[in-house]
Amino acid sequence: MTLEGQRLVCSYGPTRALGGVDIAAGGGEIVAVVGPNGAGKTTLLRALSGERRPDQGEVLLDGSPVSGADPGWRGRVGLVSHRAGLYRKLTVAENLNFFAALHGVPKARDAVGPALETIGAATLANTRVEALSRGQSQRVALARSLLHDPDILFLDEPFTGLDPAAAAALESTLRARRAAGSVIVLVTHDLRRGLGLADRVVVLRRGHKVHDGETGGASAADLLRYFTVGDPS
Repeated sequence: MTLEGQRLVCSYGPTRALGGVDIAAGGGEIVAVVGPNGAGKTTLLRALSGERRPDQGEVLLDGSPVSGADPGWRGRVGLVSHRAGLYRKLTVAENLNFFAALHGVPKARDAVGPALETIGAATLANTRVEALSRGQSQRVALARSLLHDPDILFLDEPFTGLDPAAAAALESTLRARRAAGSVIVLVTHDLRRGLGLADRVVVLRRGHKVHDGETGGASAADLLRYFTVGDPS
């Protein structure tokens, strides 16, 4: 299984967030996307996942174009973004039951417990979302993204707000998904964690890819120089 973004261009009014970015990720691989603020990392993740249609370029799965408008594609994707996307007045379990049913998960209620246990949040099942901390909401959003056993995971700063135990549980979960053959694309500001977790790292700056390579032997200092050195256009 291979996911590719080819010559992806995305603009917001006069601001070009992505200026023709190529990226690829294979099954059984974690790709970390890093870069300074405003580099286009979140926009790239949105374009790849189908949440945002690129102005130019296309997203391919095993060589065939995919679209966020296609229910079949959405059913293969799990996305964790800056927005938790949860209904605040409902409990955690009610939220996850709803999203599991939305994805057509057989025996939706039976999927909720294991998803919460995977990220160490089983005790939150009967808590209303409005009472959750930022880190707890993040855990529930992660559980939601795993409910339908997606082939492809897109994660935008998933470690934000997590305590060490929850962060360790997430790392374990991502490694297990990689071992099962999933494609995982991870946006993170934590260079050391990205290097320790990912197989490859992509650096964006001002909407352009300035580095794409294996993580073996690389250091955070190596990556930081790509944040400022050279002309990304």
